[in-house]
This record gives sequence, C-alpha cells and structure tokens, in this order.
Amino acid sequence: MLLWRLLAGCALLLSSGFCLATSDRASTEQVSAQLVASVDSVAPGSEIYVGVNQRIIPHWHTYWSNPGDSGLPTEITWTLPEGATASEILWPIPGRISLGTITNYGYSDEVTLLTNIKVPANAKVGEQFVVDAAVEWLVCNEECIPQDVKLQLSLPIETSARKSDAGNTLIQKSLGQLPVTSPWPVSVVSANGGFDINIGLSELQAKQIKDIWFYPADWGVIVQNIDQPRKQTAKGISVNLKAGETPLTPAQKLKGVLVITEETDKGPVTTGFNIDLAPTSPANKNPSDIGFFSALLLALLGGLILNLMPCVFPVLSLKALSLVSHSHQSSLQIRLHGWIYTAGVLASFGLLAAVLVILKTGGAQIGWGFQFQSPLFVLAMAYLMFLVGLNLSGVFVIGGSIAGVGSSLADRGGYSGSFFTGVLATIVATPCTAPFMAAALGYALAQPAVKLFAIFFSLGFGLALPYLLLANWPRLQRWLPKPGLWMERTKQALAFPMYAAAVWLVWVLAQQAGPGSVVIALGGMVALALAVWLYDTTRNTSSLTERLGTTSAFMILAATLMLGYAGVKETAQTEKSNAGDYADRNWEPYSAERLKELLAENKPVFLNFTASWCISCLVNEQVALSNQEVKRAFTEKNITYLKGDWTKRDGEITAILNQFGRSGVPLYVFYSAGNNSKPIELPQVLTPDIVLNAIAAPAP
Repeated sequence: MLLWRLLAGCALLLSSGFCLATSDRASTEQVSAQLVASVDSVAPGSEIYVGVNQRIIPHWHTYWSNPGDSGLPTEITWTLPEGATASEILWPIPGRISLGTITNYGYSDEVTLLTNIKVPANAKVGEQFVVDAAVEWLVCNEECIPQDVKLQLSLPIETSARKSDAGNTLIQKSLGQLPVTSPWPVSVVSANGGFDINIGLSELQAKQIKDIWFYPADWGVIVQNIDQPRKQTAKGISVNLKAGETPLTPAQKLKGVLVITEETDKGPVTTGFNIDLAPTSPANKNPSDIGFFSALLLALLGGLILNLMPCVFPVLSLKALSLVSHSHQSSLQIRLHGWIYTAGVLASFGLLAAVLVILKTGGAQIGWGFQFQSPLFVLAMAYLMFLVGLNLSGVFVIGGSIAGVGSSLADRGGYSGSFFTGVLATIVATPCTAPFMAAALGYALAQPAVKLFAIFFSLGFGLALPYLLLANWPRLQRWLPKPGLWMERTKQALAFPMYAAAVWLVWVLAQQAGPGSVVIALGGMVALALAVWLYDTTRNTSSLTERLGTTSAFMILAATLMLGYAGVKETAQTEKSNAGDYADRNWEPYSAERLKELLAENKPVFLNFTASWCISCLVNEQVALSNQEVKRAFTEKNITYLKGDWTKRDGEITAILNQFGRSGVPLYVFYSAGNNSKPIELPQVLTPDIVLNAIAAPAP
C-alpha cells in the first residue's frame, strides 16, 4: 500500500509540474540524449540554461563546433513558445581524437551542450513553457553514423523560477567546462610559417603546466594532425602552430580555445581560454617584446624628433623667441619658464593618455591622432590656428591671463603663456608621427594604464627637452641673438605657417564632412576676425564702450562655435561615402575582402594606410608614392596599390594597424607575388629608392 501511495504522489507531482527539469531520454545504439534545464519552473522575463545531455558508449565520440579533419558538429534546432529566443550552442572544451593521420575534436563518454533561452516577459503564469529540440549528430568510431532525435521539455510558468537539483548539477558541470578569459597576458605572433601563442606566466606557473593544446575555431587555419611544440621563455610559455591550408589574411584574427592542464595540490586541473587575437606581423616584432625601458627610450627619442616636424617647429620657434625676449630676466625666472612649458606638455600628454585609457576600457578602437578623426575637433583646431596667426600678425593682443590660445607665446605670455605653449605644442604634434614613435606607442597601447602613462610622459618629455635645455643651460643661450626689431618681424613671419595650418585643416575638414563644411569654416573665420577686431579696437576706451565691445566679441565667438558645431555635425552626418571612379588613379580603396582576394590570386599588393590630417603621410605620398619612377614600377610589376584612409574612424583599418603593432598612421606594407608571401613593412619616412628596393626584393 505504501508503494502505491508513493507512486501516486509522484504522479501528482509530475502532473502539477513539480518534476525534475529533464526530458525523457531518446536513445540510439551508441548515444542516449536528454534535455536538462537549470530550473524546475520558469518566470516571465527570466533566462534559463537548457542543455542537450549526451551519454556516449565507450570508444565512440561526437564532435565539437570545429570537428577537425573530418566529422560534423552536433546541431540543435529549437522550437520555442512565441517570443522566446535561444542562443548559439555554448561549447565545452573538447578533446583530441587521433585516428592515424587524422585529428578530430569532440567528446567521449558524456557531454552537455548548453543553450541560453530567454523567456518572454508576457509569458502567462499557470501555463506550460514547452521546449522542443531536434538534435542531429554524427557519432563515430571506425565507422560514422549520422543520427537524430527529437526531445521535449515542459516547464510550468510561475511568478518566480525554482532551481532544479538534478538538471542544475549537469548544467553547472557543463558551465565549468566552458572556456573563459585568460588571467595571463596572451599574444599571437606570426612566425616560422605559422603562429606562436605567447602566454605570460611566472617561472613557477610555467613549471606547473602539464599540457597545452590550441583548438582552432575554423578548420584549415593550422595543421591539426601534428604536435604543437611548446617552450619556456623568459616571459612564460610559447606554443608554436604551423599554418594550414587556408591561412589567415592580415585582417583576420586567430580564434579558438587554448586548453591548459595545470598540476595543483588537488591534482590536474584543465581549463580552456578563449583566443581571439590578430597576429602581429612577421616583419614586425610584437610590440610587447621591445620591453618597457626600451619603449621609454624610443618614446623619448620620438618626442625629440617631433620638434623637427612641420607641425611642431613653428611653435618651438615661437618659444625660442620668447626665451630671447626674457633674456633680461634672472636665470631662475628663465628656468621657471622652461619647467612650466614642460609641465604644460606633460599635462597635455597625461590628459591624452587618460582619454586613451578611458576609451580603450570602453572597448573603442583608437590610436595616435584619434582626435583628428572628429570633424568638430578639426574645425576647432582650424579656428585656433587662425586666431594664433591673427595674433602673431598684430591684429589683436591678449593679456597674459588668456595666453593659452598660444598667441602671446613670443613675448608677452608670462608663466601662463609658457604653460599653454606646451599645451599648444602637444595639440599640433598629434597629427605627426616621428621615427621611433610607432614601436613605443604600439607597446604603450597594449599595456596597463600605469605603463601607458609612463610612455606618454616620456614622449612628452622628449618634445619639451630642447626648450628645457635652452632655458636651463646658460651656455646654449649665448648662441641666441640679442633682442631687437628682428623679433617682431620674425613673429609676424611665423604667422604664415599658422595660416597655412588653418588652410590645411579646412582641407582635412572637407575630406571628412564634405564641401559644405568649407563654407562653414571660412564663414566662421570671418566671424572670428570680426570678434577679435571688436575686442581689440574697444580696449582702453570708455568703460561702457569697452564692455560693449568685449561682450559683442564674445557673443560672436560663442555664436561662431555653436553654429560651426551644428553645421559641421550636420554635414558630417549627411555626407555619403563615394567610391568614385578610380580609373584615373593608380590606387584602389582598401578593404579586407579585396586584400584577401588579391592574395588568394597570388598577386603583389602594396598597402598604404594614411589620413588627410597626417602630415608625415602627405609628405611621403608626394615625395615617394607619387614619384613617376615608382608609379612606373608599380605598373610594370602589376602591383595592386590599396590605400586605406583613416581620416575618419574606421574599425577595419584600426584592426590591421593593431595587427602590425601600430597605434596610428602611416603604415606601408608590401606583399610580393606567390603563395604565403610574407609582408614586408616599410619605414614611416619614405623615399623613392626605399619603395623601389622593397618591391624589387625577392619574396621572403
């Protein structure tokens, strides 16, 4: 009698929905399958895990998402109540299955393939949430048999979900077998006809590693049926993979799961780590390999060379003039000017580093000069250069307290002028890239915030160093000419590089936001000229006139900025990309698909990644890439010239810059004809001979 009561009670529980969150098993000769859920009931708007549990008889196996050299992955087709959605399969880490020269990836004994299912918010309490799954798999031993089953799970809908003990045990076990993010730094370097995966481990951690194996997400990326040799390095462990039949293009990432088995106090522990990284160029060292102190030195040298770049040299000249004008001051005051100028440079680089850290933390793909990808920033810079030029021309004079526009730099600014000259020098330096900077910045952008800040400060110190030496070394000051009328003439002459910079920035703006933005920019400059004229002509007049003039000037200034902001934003949004007719050009626009197509056809390709706001890029194009001998060589060798324009933000171009260890443009790469041609990376400063020698070199 007791037995019948127990059976009746169980039947009552089953009928009322208080059953274990598992379906009936559907079995074939080799595999039995069952649906399991993490809950015994669902709630409207909740998310649950539902898994297909497979029990496989000994010596047989099913397959992972990438089955390897043969096989098929398990597929699940869900039929769900209206409004419910299911994720892709969450694949547990697989095992290796070797059959002669064939290597497969899959599962033996037992596996649970999870899916995350969202219950619609309008699901009605009291009804059943019915989940149907049509499951297909291939099960193999020495022979392979395709099989399929249909499974159903019915869960009551209640106001709050109830966890399942039986189902949740299998769910939690499977969740523990999913790959996770690596706690150690991982990088991928193209090397020796394949890849090196470098895992940053301490010496002790490296010694505890018992086994490492990389499971690629896609077949053909690596050769799967050979060993993956590993070696211990000074920075951890390196695993070598040989490239397969379908090698990655430069725009693709190496994706898969790196499975590591560690020896612990509790025995071996196996964990899978997701890999989704762009390999660095074989022609380039991984930026992280240069080392922190090497990066600091390279940044310092790059900052020094920035002073000779056309974007920075006029500002440095102005600062040298101000040093001459301060020659009557005490040596302590002159030194203070040098240190305050340096503080302005370092503060600006610190702010730039902080913005980079914040944007990178938010997942943005950015690099050196990223702010010039904003049409609004370019417009503001054009206005600033125009105002500086007007001031140097003598149209208006600003007191020391507002010297920050960079205008009183020559002879009036005081200590605040020195500080803001440093700010201006940093702003105008960002469109330029000097030698040594690329490796340092590539390293910095891959490092934690503390190291990134240190490298940016080193770059800033290099930029400030020449003036700092002049200010602190009296012997150098003796080489400077004495003050005189020539200073005023020189100051006025230096206005013209500022006007030229303003014109160039308006041209950059036109590339970003279309021809309509030119009218907005030029109209704004006329309004700014009116504002500064009103400000200057009403100074030192009656208090009422001066107040009216100053108020009118600032109102015009505010209106100019607001209208410029609104106008450029509108033109930038409505400007449509125009592929244009490239018949009269010797280049095509870059795309990852076009590059992949050309490399698959074994054609030689020259890549040029540039930007309208990058002065170094424009000089290289005029001096080297537009050279008639270079153009003729491109034509004779049937080289396809692809140009990637980074003037506006482009994630595809940012990705390939990162792949080559670069944080910004320019980047020049040549692929010679032939299978598996390794890219040749050219220097950032080009001459016709450098380009001709690169394209004439035999394939590496």
